[in-house]
Amino acid sequence: MGQIEEWTNKLAELAVFGANVQPGQLVSVTSFVGKEELTRKVARAAYKRGAKYVDVVYFDQWVKRERIAHAADDTLDYIPPWMTQRLLYLSDEHAARVTLSGPHAPHALDGLDPARAGHDLLPYLPETGEIVNRMTTSWCIVPAPTPDWAEVVYPALPRGEAYERLWEAVAHVCRLDADDPGAAWTERAAALKENASRLTERRFDALRLHGPGTDLTIGLLPSSSWAAGDLETVDGATHLPNIPTEETFTTPDPARADGYVSATMPLELSGSVISGIRVEFSGGLAVKIDADQGAEALRAVASKDEGAARLGEIALVDGEGRIGPLEMVFFDTLIDENAATHIALGNGYDHPVADPADKARINKSHIHVDFMIGSPELAVDGITRDGDMVPVLLAGRWQI
Repeated sequence: MGQIEEWTNKLAELAVFGANVQPGQLVSVTSFVGKEELTRKVARAAYKRGAKYVDVVYFDQWVKRERIAHAADDTLDYIPPWMTQRLLYLSDEHAARVTLSGPHAPHALDGLDPARAGHDLLPYLPETGEIVNRMTTSWCIVPAPTPDWAEVVYPALPRGEAYERLWEAVAHVCRLDADDPGAAWTERAAALKENASRLTERRFDALRLHGPGTDLTIGLLPSSSWAAGDLETVDGATHLPNIPTEETFTTPDPARADGYVSATMPLELSGSVISGIRVEFSGGLAVKIDADQGAEALRAVASKDEGAARLGEIALVDGEGRIGPLEMVFFDTLIDENAATHIALGNGYDHPVADPADKARINKSHIHVDFMIGSPELAVDGITRDGDMVPVLLAGRWQI
């Protein structure tokens, strides 16, 4: 067995472990053309755990290109109702969901109007945030390397060598080198949850994030807790939503974000690459969005609905994980967001918020877009309800 085949087998098993597939459970797999081998092994691993049925949906960015290039403007936001009905059915049936991330065709949208591209976020569905907040499905997203993706990450290497290097990096950040990757992630999740507990105990009123190109104050809801690692469904099924995961996150007050931020990494958004992002906030609202590349796509997304230009998440990432020290850009939000502190425009999560009055204030949107603003130069301070400033994260190290 070759090394890549071994990693593929271990990653498939890890994805099914992360989603905590149960006997008799329906399993949904969202995949892309070019990721068939890992997809099939995920299906095999799920059936071996007793899955009732594994339903795979493949997407193709080259087909999306034809839509964005030629479809009428007023149809680009259209989502076939059966896609939404499928997701809602999976929720009703308390299914498991596995998604394989990473660009399979990173150049498919080259040369197209970014503003038009920003209207088609499929396979992301607007109801995804609602389903996550229901906590009815156990789910896991893992990266699935492809040669085309590898060429973007390692443009100076021959295609075959780049593909091997990308697999090496993915195996490293997903801890496939462990004898038992699932146990390794259980241990890492416990450490992340300790960080979250220390933050929750402080009950900060707000956070100030400041560094080169960034000075942003984000208000927190009074009953917000910090979450990390694994989540639990309404049925008590513990699952790892993201592998890899290195973040500690919470749901902010959508009415209190003031200042400006500069992204420290490019954002891959449903096939478009947006780089050099700069956003200004006032009263919680993103009042100005600029970028060196692809600004129109992000502006289109941020205008989807009333909540799309407000924050739904703030996530802190320290320097102790495996991703940040690589100093790489993967062009896959799943990995890149776990390399650096980030914020998300759009829908907020219910589960970190306890008080019903606070829950009613959580940002609501049909989108959720993370972009990375962290670096070793970014400092994070907590602001107490008395106005005192407490160092939280400095040079990638926790201060509390």
